[in-house]
Amino acid sequence: MNTIDSCWRSNPNWVMLLGHRDGYTADKIMKITVVFNHFGPGLVQRMPRVRYGYAHVANNKYDEWLMYAIGGSSDPTILSEGNYFVASNDPNTKEVTKRESGEDWKDWKWRSSKDVLENGAYFVPSGWGSCAPLYTPNQLFTAARGSLVPILTADAGPLQCVSGKAC
Repeated sequence: MNTIDSCWRSNPNWVMLLGHRDGYTADKIMKITVVFNHFGPGLVQRMPRVRYGYAHVANNKYDEWLMYAIGGSSDPTILSEGNYFVASNDPNTKEVTKRESGEDWKDWKWRSSKDVLENGAYFVPSGWGSCAPLYTPNQLFTAARGSLVPILTADAGPLQCVSGKAC
């Protein structure tokens, strides 16, 4: 299990691509947690985009993405839990999710739980069966409800350290 946490991003087009390429099936064993990040304004897509594998996307703040926030290809399993999504005012960019696929995406396991969806944002779930996190007992954590995310991500990003003082 790998974790990407406490980052603050703004402005680039492609933010986070998890998985080598669509034909690289070894990524089916990939397990990623994306947690406590602040995806600021001006970001376009891939927060993250997942190929194969499992992603638990929890307690992140998303501000006005320009295309989509969470995407995937090649049958990934994605649990969006306790995130705070604020869509832009553009009526064409309200959907949180995007699948790079034909109609088979309807069988992919994508779920939203405890998310806050503001300004018309919406999450399109798919598939059936459990999307429960695949953590060992030592890795297990409970995602907070989405309404707490602005507080939880307030200090995301680089530390503001001063030489000679504790960070």
